[in-house]
Amino acid sequence: SLVFGLLSSPSASGADVLQVASFSTVLSEIAQKVGGNHVSVAGLVKPGQDPHEYQPTPDDLKRAAEAKLILLSGKHLEHYLDKIQQATGGKGESLSVGDALPNLKMKADPDEPQEKAAADANGMIDDPHWWNSVANVEKATTVVRDALIKLDPANRADYESRAKAYLTKLEALDQWAKRKVAELPRDKRKLVTSHDAFQYLAKDYGFKVYAIEGVSTETEPSDRHIAELIDQIKKQQVKAIFLESTLNPKVTVEITRETGAKIGGTLYADGLGEGDGSTYDGMVRHNIETIVDALK
Repeated sequence: SLVFGLLSSPSASGADVLQVASFSTVLSEIAQKVGGNHVSVAGLVKPGQDPHEYQPTPDDLKRAAEAKLILLSGKHLEHYLDKIQQATGGKGESLSVGDALPNLKMKADPDEPQEKAAADANGMIDDPHWWNSVANVEKATTVVRDALIKLDPANRADYESRAKAYLTKLEALDQWAKRKVAELPRDKRKLVTSHDAFQYLAKDYGFKVYAIEGVSTETEPSDRHIAELIDQIKKQQVKAIFLESTLNPKVTVEITRETGAKIGGTLYADGLGEGDGSTYDGMVRHNIETIVDALK
């Protein structure tokens, strides 16, 4: 029957669908948007999960081993690469998307063995939070598109047109963000957040960032660091401090008490989350609106 004919079209049948395993919520969305019904995406890091804390389960590793394409954030975020290598035996194409993107540096946390090992002579490492720049996500989209075309050239035209549609939306998002940030005078563009995840956003839209913790969310900030930050906030007359959806707000709340700054809201720092942040577009709009409205 005709209905059956439609259901069993090649692109929708299990056999021809390209299996993708993704260790990044943002890359999961990109792969889904660009791949459409030619791909099946297993998003192994879930929205709202802290990617700094995430450890792959045996089931996650099994899904990775079955995938033709494994998408990684890169820039040293995945400290479990050896586990993926072991599970897949090097089969499947592993793509560290962030490594193809521009780099910002940040201070390595001396208490984090992985960071210490990756640090350069000045104690700096690559900042892994590239997705907080819309321009980077545009570039990541082209990287994922090209990887899908390479693995499945028969569907090139579809991948190209779907990527183009998604890129058009990202471009509109970037333009919107620029207009929104323009409502905020330059001297008010000071961003105090729970951990140092917003450098890429700050660079794109002209903010200065002060972070309570370093790159990783797994360590507590020192008393000295907190005291210095309290001084900075008072000196700079920062109006608001922001919480993050995956972090414990305790220290941030303590700092607001000491400085008189208010809590400006909760930001999505480490990828997609629940509610507003369940899509990339929603996440960026939520973050930019929350920041601008609190600092006005």
